[in-house]
Amino acid sequence: FCALKIIIMSIKTKSILLILLILIADQVFKIWIKTNMLIGEEEHIIGNWFILHFIENNGMAFGMELGGKAGKLVLSIFRILASVAIGWYIFHLIKTDAHPGLVLAVSAIFAGAVGNIIDSAFYGMIFSESFYEPAVLFPPEGGYSSFLHGRVVDMLYFPLIDTTWPEWSPVRPGQSLVFFRPVFNLADSSVTIGVFVIILFQKRFFRDTR
Repeated sequence: FCALKIIIMSIKTKSILLILLILIADQVFKIWIKTNMLIGEEEHIIGNWFILHFIENNGMAFGMELGGKAGKLVLSIFRILASVAIGWYIFHLIKTDAHPGLVLAVSAIFAGAVGNIIDSAFYGMIFSESFYEPAVLFPPEGGYSSFLHGRVVDMLYFPLIDTTWPEWSPVRPGQSLVFFRPVFNLADSSVTIGVFVIILFQKRFFRDTR
């Protein structure tokens, strides 16, 4: 019965539920990491290839950054504007009866973008630092930064290959080789999956709009 209700649910409702599910999961996970781990601390979940490794970054997905406070502010404002544009696009897709898969993929991208915006906008105001002890939510002395200058919490690390380049390699001979090196979060994953789904099924999604 529950499965039937989900099937007949409108695409607008499905989109809203997907966005809420991703946002709640992303924020609950980040808050747990912030309040239970120190920056740089890690927990091995499955051997040496699935690790919770707590880091924070000032910038874009997968740890990329724009330098300085000015760069951080520009990036935060750009994220907000981009998210507003994506949100408008979702409503446009629903209004024009676009393919449900496209609506849900863009919804996942939107949710991921908003998830990281929440970190940037508010985490500096509501959390203490995480360098010497786990962060405190709503510390009496105030947060570690100001509005739009918070840091994004990352924790998912999958070093599937951890070895060294062979000595005969023309690229970094004898140096460390780690794949996949970036540390990311659920919001980053949501954006990546949404983009990947759109690329994979683009012919089906955009068939009716040509």
